Amino acid sequence: MTSAPAPLLRVEDLGIRHDGATVAAPASATFEVARGEVVLLLGPSGAGKSTLALALNGLIPHAVPATMTGAVRVAGHDTASTPVAELSTQVGMVFQDPDAQLVTGTLLDEVAFGPENLRLPVEEVLARTEIALRRVGLWDRRHENPDRLSGGGRQRLAIACALAMGSPLLVLDEPTANLDPQGIEEVYAALGELVAAGDRAILLVEHNLDAAIAITDRVVVLDHDGRTIADGPVDAVLRSRAAELHGIGVWLPVATLAALRLRAAGWDLDPLPLDPTELRAALDAAEPPASAYPAGGDGASGGSLPANSPSAAHISSPLVLADAQPQIEVRDLTIRRGGVEILHGVDLTVRAGEFIAIVGANGAGKTTLLQAIAGVVPPPRGRVRVNGIDIARTDLRTLSRKIGFVFQNPEHQFIAHTVYDELAHGLRRQKLDDAAVRVQTERMLERFGLQEKAGIHPFLLSGGQKRRLSVGTALVAGAPVLALDEPTFGQDRARADELMHLLRELSEAGTTILVVTHDMQLVTEYAHRTIVVGDGRIVADDSTAAIFADDALLRSAGLRQPPLRRAFADIRHPGLSGVTRLRDLPRATDSRRTIA
Repeated sequence: MTSAPAPLLRVEDLGIRHDGATVAAPASATFEVARGEVVLLLGPSGAGKSTLALALNGLIPHAVPATMTGAVRVAGHDTASTPVAELSTQVGMVFQDPDAQLVTGTLLDEVAFGPENLRLPVEEVLARTEIALRRVGLWDRRHENPDRLSGGGRQRLAIACALAMGSPLLVLDEPTANLDPQGIEEVYAALGELVAAGDRAILLVEHNLDAAIAITDRVVVLDHDGRTIADGPVDAVLRSRAAELHGIGVWLPVATLAALRLRAAGWDLDPLPLDPTELRAALDAAEPPASAYPAGGDGASGGSLPANSPSAAHISSPLVLADAQPQIEVRDLTIRRGGVEILHGVDLTVRAGEFIAIVGANGAGKTTLLQAIAGVVPPPRGRVRVNGIDIARTDLRTLSRKIGFVFQNPEHQFIAHTVYDELAHGLRRQKLDDAAVRVQTERMLERFGLQEKAGIHPFLLSGGQKRRLSVGTALVAGAPVLALDEPTFGQDRARADELMHLLRELSEAGTTILVVTHDMQLVTEYAHRTIVVGDGRIVADDSTAAIFADDALLRSAGLRQPPLRRAFADIRHPGLSGVTRLRDLPRATDSRRTIA
């Protein structure tokens, strides 16, 4: 009998404790990856997923100080004793922050850099470079400086660098976090083609499961402590244990979250759907539960309202803020960077208390617009006003009291040596006394679940914890405007929900919220108003419902309909037809069964 081939990757009881940390994360991870497999690694924020990824190519323990127990073997090489240079031929890495691995002056040179260091023939280096850049849609920009790319563009470039190395194992840490919906589709199509040949494998750390599921073979789940609690095929883990994973804060596909909620309300959905097409088919085949049509009811499921009823229209419509005063005024805003015009004559008015999503394709100018409003990118004088104050003429201390900003990469804004001092810094600049600083800082630590991390360096936090800290630093000063660039990046499901609920509460209390995001479901769930940016201009500005009613607009802007809109559009059940938000789905009559 022929024995099974040895796994490409074997992780055995792996525990990692960073220098300065008190506990290991992960604590005890065990799993294998075979050639030709795509394995999805899930777990709540702080479980140690990104740390584990760093151990696979030897950066831990060779370059990043940490204590490591257990073992990692790639193609038979023990990563603790094999030099990083040698492991680079076996493991290609794409980090959570693409800027951490970009070093040269052109896209072509960046992708060629790795193969060149392997001393490959020039012809092979150039061939690998072209293939990789074409796979991620950047070949036509090969002579540009990486600094000219958007965050999503740099992410695609980092993926191309990993592809060009030809390593049998590709490790991707949140590879689509900064990509627009069209870019996500393209990247996963390229990755699917890559593993189809059967000689490579992918380990994927990802929160956006709606796209990742299509190419995933197996799922490995870590718990809060970083211990392996599930390892198996997609059906055995995501379908069969979805409620359990949801309970510990693991991201699930939006369609699965909707199905869990419908199940709790009495719908018979078995097997559990994992994507909008499966959810729609399951509902078309199912009969509504008896509770969907109460005596004297109107056909609404579980107490929800038909989409065409006046009450449902009120629920779906944005808040009426016509009487609110303009809080942000942008007039003829033009921004140039490196001699290139990024924004072209933008006009925009934002009223107090609005929750606004800014969306668009990678490179459209979303982040630049947000940064100009917040004064991070200095706008020309007289072009941006917040509460009547010209941003270009305002000192940083005054500006921080007017608008709080959260960078796309949290590490770009950390300046203190402890989590506590990072939160306290803004309060101290306002000349508050020590007692007031302590009270407000401790309150923020508790709100974001960082009490136990107060004394450690911000760079030692997990990706999700760093994001929570960056949001906390913007919130702690109590500014009337908050501008956030991809606020849920790196968060587990539970923390992302907490953050977005907090932002919604702040908005309802009068704080103005501006969010740049590629998560179309998030936009539908929370934003009153959506601004679509394209080629440095505002191409659409309307209520969120109106924007997503225009499919041609979304397609032309590189966007896609969010999962629930695809699942429930014109479905045969009147109580579900047209539902776009998870919170508008039927609720369980038994509150103990409710799925958030």
